[in-house]
Amino acid sequence: MEAHLASKWCLLCMVLLICGAQLAQCSVAYDRKAIIINGQKRILFSGSIHYPRSTPQMWEGLIQKAKDGGLDVIDTYVFWNLHEPSPGNYNFEGRYDLVRFIKTIQKAGLYVHLRIGPYICAEWNFGGFPVWLKYVPGISFRTDNEPFKMAMQRFTQKIVQMMKDEKLFQAEGGPIILSQIENEYGSVTKAFGSAGHAYMTWAAKMAVEFGTGVPWVMCKQDDAPDPIINTCNGFYCDYFSPNKPYKPTMWTEAWSGWFTEFGGTIHQRPVEDLAFAVARFIQKGGSFVNYYMYQGGTNFGRTAGGPFITTSYDYDAPIDEYGLIRQPKYGHLKELHRAVKLCEQALVSADPTITSLGNYEKAHVFSSKSGCAAFLSNYHTESSSRVTFNNRHYDLPPWSISILPDCRNVVYNTAKVGYQTSDVKMLPTNAELVSWATFGEDISSAEDDSKITVSGLLEQLNVTRDTSDYLWYMTSVKINPSELRRGQRPTLTVQSAGDALHVFINGRLSGSAFGTRKDRKFTFTGNVDLHAGMNRISLLSVAVGLPNNGFRFETRKTGVLGPVLLNGLDSGRKDLSWKNWSYKVGLKGEAMNLASPNGISASDWVKESTVAQKNQSLTWYKAYFNAPGGDDPLALDMASMGKGQVWINGHSIGRYWTVYANGDCTKCSYSGTFRPKKCQVGCGQPTQRWYHIPRSWLKPTQNQLIVFEELGGDASRITVVKRLAVTNVKRRKDATKY
Repeated sequence: MEAHLASKWCLLCMVLLICGAQLAQCSVAYDRKAIIINGQKRILFSGSIHYPRSTPQMWEGLIQKAKDGGLDVIDTYVFWNLHEPSPGNYNFEGRYDLVRFIKTIQKAGLYVHLRIGPYICAEWNFGGFPVWLKYVPGISFRTDNEPFKMAMQRFTQKIVQMMKDEKLFQAEGGPIILSQIENEYGSVTKAFGSAGHAYMTWAAKMAVEFGTGVPWVMCKQDDAPDPIINTCNGFYCDYFSPNKPYKPTMWTEAWSGWFTEFGGTIHQRPVEDLAFAVARFIQKGGSFVNYYMYQGGTNFGRTAGGPFITTSYDYDAPIDEYGLIRQPKYGHLKELHRAVKLCEQALVSADPTITSLGNYEKAHVFSSKSGCAAFLSNYHTESSSRVTFNNRHYDLPPWSISILPDCRNVVYNTAKVGYQTSDVKMLPTNAELVSWATFGEDISSAEDDSKITVSGLLEQLNVTRDTSDYLWYMTSVKINPSELRRGQRPTLTVQSAGDALHVFINGRLSGSAFGTRKDRKFTFTGNVDLHAGMNRISLLSVAVGLPNNGFRFETRKTGVLGPVLLNGLDSGRKDLSWKNWSYKVGLKGEAMNLASPNGISASDWVKESTVAQKNQSLTWYKAYFNAPGGDDPLALDMASMGKGQVWINGHSIGRYWTVYANGDCTKCSYSGTFRPKKCQVGCGQPTQRWYHIPRSWLKPTQNQLIVFEELGGDASRITVVKRLAVTNVKRRKDATKY
C-alpha cells in the first residue's frame, strides 16, 4: 500500500513538473529592465498594422515584411464600431476578422500587442466608439458613468473571451504578450477631475481581473495603478520614465510620420531622425518600441474620423499604404534593429554609465558579465564631431548615435543611410472604363420624401445617427415683388458647424462652403436668385468624419445650427432659422442602393452621358472595367473630380476630395526636433489624388465602378493606375538635407 501511494505521489510530482515547465514556456512578466517572455528578458521592436485598414489577402505579406524588417511584435487596436454596429450584433467577418489576423501573426512567429481600448482615437470615426453608444440613456463617455462603464466592460469582456476561447494569450500558448486598456487618457483624466481618476482606476482593475495572464498597459497615463504599466507615445520618448522603478520603459507609439488631412500637405519624417529617436530611447534604458504606424493602410468607407482625415492613412510608414516597402526608411530601421539586438544581453543586464565626451557628445555604456555595449551620441544639430572613447577615435555626424555592440566597433550610425531610396510611380494600366452611365439626384424628391418637419434647425448627428454623410435641411420662403430690389440679388448667410455645405435655391446649386479640421464652424455667404412668390431653399450638410478625440468629444454639435439669414430685401433681413424645416437623411441614390452591383436596374441610368454631364453637381456615375494583369497594387486617379465617394463592386473605397494642399514645402532637415510642419511635400497639389483599390476586390472582368460626385467633375478622365516602387541606383550616405 505504501509502495502504491509512493508511486502515485511520484506520478503526481512528474505531472506537476511537466505542467510547470509548460507554464514557464508560456509566461509573460516584467521587471524594471524589460518584458520577460518565458523567463527571458527581451528588447522588443513592434509595429502597428491595423487589420481593417487593409484586406485579409494583404495580411500575410504585410506581416512577413514586418518580420523581415526586424520586428518581434505586431500592434493593433480593436475597432469597436466595426465589431458591434448595433447593440449586441457583432461582426468579425472579412476585414474585421480579428482572430484570423492574430493567427496570421502567430503563424509568422511574431507576438501581438492587442490594444483593446476600446477608445482608440486613431484618426478613426468617433474614436472607435459606435454611434449608438451616444444614445444610451444617461451616458457620458470615458468617465465614472455607469451606463458607459457597463457598455465598455461588456465589449472588452467579449474581446478577451474570444481571445481566451481561441487560446491566443501567451499564457495559453498564443501570441498575445501585452494588452492595452483605455488610450491616451491622461489629459482627459485631468479634465474630468476625481470622476476621471475613479474611471481610470476602475478600468485598470477591470482589465487585471480578466485574468489574461499577460501584462496590461495604459499609454500616456502617468498615474496608472499597479500592476498596469504606463507607457509613452510621441515623436520622442527618451525623457520618459515609468511611474514605478520596477516597471519597464516602454514606447507604445513612436510616430513614424503623421496623418494627412484634406487641404493639408503630406508630412514625412526623415528616417535619420526616427532612428536617432529610437536609439536615444534605447540608450536611456528603453526596452520596447512600437512604430505607429509600420503600415498605415487605408480608411475605407466612411471610417476616417477627425474630421477631414484623408482616405489614405499612409503615415509615411516603412511599409506604404499599398503594402510596398518604403526605402530607405524600411531598410535603415531594419539595420537599427539588428544593431540593437547585438547589444540585447548587455542592455537587459546592466544600467548605463553615462560619460560626457564633449559639449554635445555623450557615451552610454552598458557593461556586465553578458558583455559590453556602447552608444555614442552627438546632439548638435549642425556640426559633426570627432570623439575619443576607449582610446579610439570616432566620427559622429550631427544629431546622430553610433552603436558599438562590443564597445569598440561601430556597426550602425543613425545618420548614415546606406540603403537605396525608392521612388513611387503611378503608371497607366490597360484597364479602360467603358459603358458609362449617369444618375442625377433629384432635389425635389428629397423634399417629397422628407421624414421630419419641425420648427427650427436640428443637430445633424441626432438626425442621421451616422447612417449617411448627408442631411438635407429644406424650407420655403415667400418673397413679395416689392421686396426685390431692381438690379440687386439678395444675400443668403448660413452658419454651419458641419464639415461642408451645398446650397440649392429652387433646385439649382448656388454655391458651397467648407470647414477645416482646425475650425469646423464656417459661414456660407452668397448672392442667391430669388423670384417673387414661393422659393425653395435646400441645404445639403455633409460630414467628413466624426470627431475622434478630446474632452467630451461626443457632445460636439455638427450640421446647420444657424442662424440662416436673408439680406438685401427691401423689407429688411429675414431670419429663417425658426421657420419650419424639413429633413431628409441621405441621398436618393443611397436609398436606391446604387453602389451595389445588385442595385437598381440599368433602365434607371442614363447611358453614355459622361461627356454631356461634365461638371454636374449631385451626380452618380457608373462604368465597368477589366482587371489589369499582374499583381502590382492598383489605384483610381480621381484628379479630374471634385468631392464625393467611390465604390468598386459594392466595396466602398472611401471619400475623395480634390482639394489642394496649402503649406510650406521649401525645406526639410533631418537634424533637430521634428514636428509635422517641419518636412512637408505636395504643396499646390491635391492632398490626395490616388485611391487604393485592393486586388482582392476585383474580378477578372466586368468590375463595376460607382462614383457619387457632389460638386462636379469630368468622370471620363478617371483612370485605373498601378503603383510601382522604383529603386534608385545611387546609395545615400550622410544625408543632412532633403
